Amino acid sequence: MPATPSLPQHVTNKLIRAHLISGNMIPGEEISLKIDQTLIQDATGTLVMLELEAMDIIKARTELAVQYVDHNIIETDSKNAEDHAFLLSAAEKYGIWYSRAGNGISHPLHIHHFGIPGKTLLGSDSHTPSAGALGMLAIGTGGLDVALAIAGEPYRVVMPMVYGIELKGQLQPWVSAKDIVLEMLRIFDVGGGRKYIFEYFGEGVKGLSVMDRFVIANMGSEMGATSTVFPSDEETKRFLTAQERPEVWVELKADKGAAYDKTKTIDLSTLESMIACPSSPGNVKKVSEVQGLPVYQVVIGSSANPGLRDYVVVSDILKGKTTPAGLSLDINPSTRQVIENLCVDGRLAELIKSGARFHQTGCLGCIGMGQAPAKGKISLRTMPRNFPGRSGTPEDLVYLCSPETAAASALTGKITNPRDLEKLFGITYPKYEHPAKEIINLPLLFAPLQHNEAIELEKGSNIKPLPELESLKEKFEAPVLLKVGDNISTDEILSGGAKVLPLRSNIPEISKWAYHQLDPDFYDKALKAKEKSGGHILVAGKNYAQGSSREHAALAPKYLGQIAVIAIGYARIGWQNLINFGILPFEFADASDYQNMDVNDVIKLENINQASLTINKISITNLTKNKKINVIHRLSERQIEIVLAGGMINYFKRKKH
Repeated sequence: MPATPSLPQHVTNKLIRAHLISGNMIPGEEISLKIDQTLIQDATGTLVMLELEAMDIIKARTELAVQYVDHNIIETDSKNAEDHAFLLSAAEKYGIWYSRAGNGISHPLHIHHFGIPGKTLLGSDSHTPSAGALGMLAIGTGGLDVALAIAGEPYRVVMPMVYGIELKGQLQPWVSAKDIVLEMLRIFDVGGGRKYIFEYFGEGVKGLSVMDRFVIANMGSEMGATSTVFPSDEETKRFLTAQERPEVWVELKADKGAAYDKTKTIDLSTLESMIACPSSPGNVKKVSEVQGLPVYQVVIGSSANPGLRDYVVVSDILKGKTTPAGLSLDINPSTRQVIENLCVDGRLAELIKSGARFHQTGCLGCIGMGQAPAKGKISLRTMPRNFPGRSGTPEDLVYLCSPETAAASALTGKITNPRDLEKLFGITYPKYEHPAKEIINLPLLFAPLQHNEAIELEKGSNIKPLPELESLKEKFEAPVLLKVGDNISTDEILSGGAKVLPLRSNIPEISKWAYHQLDPDFYDKALKAKEKSGGHILVAGKNYAQGSSREHAALAPKYLGQIAVIAIGYARIGWQNLINFGILPFEFADASDYQNMDVNDVIKLENINQASLTINKISITNLTKNKKINVIHRLSERQIEIVLAGGMINYFKRKKH
């Protein structure tokens, strides 16, 4: 471990310094970190396991690795069931914990059963930073980075700056942690956290439970933050004690006088109920500004509001009442443990009597895997994302809110400020007290096998090998096949939902859905461009590939011949995934040149080699418009080698041999 510096340190720097393997802790420089734990979920895990196989890995080398099954759990045909069998065999083969379908969502399960203050966690899910609620350095990234960490490789990332968020005061009745993070999104929008880790401090933190902190850390991803970090304090100790793991607690707090790169203060006592309107988590308003709009569906649950408290408060609000006939109240339990604890004092029964529909424990409606709403009707959800079509319905109207706002609106059938419940129904704000000890559910968590030498991977008909990727050519002339605007999400690049998610282990099939929301004919156009020109170019605005960590949003376009993306800017994970699969992530040297490129323009690029990319002075020619445009990149020398090799797997195997 590096020596502790003499200057006061905040929690983030303590975590990074304790795990730093190489590089300098200077913002903008590439560093490498030791990874203690890894998290995989099934929608990304099938690809991770195939990557481990492709890299000839024998056994997980992290302190802990866990495979969760929480996304593709609706089995409308054999595909998801085959994936589950494959994942179990892979977990057994590679020495990885396995949480089977029905156990719950990865993020709350992980902090309940495995999270340890002071540790690092790398996950193939963009909401992995939820574990920052425990005082961990938890980072979401593409599956290939996680596969490398499982193999014992350090995680390489650009050193972020640290944004200190001071919380003052206390939340007022009817306002909760979801309103805090929605206020953050109102301030920072979906790209304002890029290049930062958010670290929360101040007296207001003490009034937030670990699961409150979890809600905030979960949606730091929606602002593009590398991670979110909270201190490990007496509340952390209380939480871990209730989970029967008090021995893993350590105190972790910022030194007095620790300096942040930037700071922002939020007075919790002044916050109101907030809501994110369609179709972006950053389109935030006060509930009072949109109240009265008719609501068709209310969904409670997901990784953004997974705590026992979130369901108890809703149950207490709905007690003795029934939702309107035209409204569907959907309960999306986060974990089996939550259901067991709701059974103790009749809270589950009250939800059922209110008219609520209970679904499986898992991600479900959040990723469009069931609970798709009607077109043109408002769906109010306690979920983290409302990107266009993510719900599984084109032209959806998804709003994001707190459990309190969701419950109030479920009673009235229209968007309702929960503070009005006292006036409308005589309901006082439910007081929630944490149980000293929760019922702990462990039966569906399976430990790694001690002897795994004879395990064979069980591959059903839907499990296809990873496509081999060629090294990058030095010269190409290829068309701009698609031009997109700002904040294009990975949901728009490669859809989720019940039709597409089951294809995650089959790249040839899932590639047919690449950019389908943006251009339904993209697949056919890409095949023609690949045959005629060897590939295609994509042009994008700011914050390209925000949202989910799904590396399929890079691998499927690569499979279809994507050579380069030229953008004004990228989301962190999306940028890294392009590199990992050998796609050049160029940026316009002058952002105004974005206007000078159009669909079907033919782009010429020469001298794509180590020397020219290292100099980072690259000129491309728009042959259609007879115009030269300067582009740049942010690749390290190592990343240049990865791209030229055709991606990380090729690079890793060459290094290994």
